[in-house]
Amino acid sequence: MTLCPIALAVGCKKCPAFKVCPVKSMIGDYKPEAAPRPAKSGKSKPKK
Repeated sequence: MTLCPIALAVGCKKCPAFKVCPVKSMIGDYKPEAAPRPAKSGKSKPKK
């Protein structure tokens, strides 16, 4: 639920205090982007 008046009006990313806001994910609409996970291959390297 978005409670921040700036997030309601223009969104968290357009707020001038976005970088320093400690509660942007709690009262704002900011959702962190998930970092892509490296794909695991089923093959293992042979031991010498």
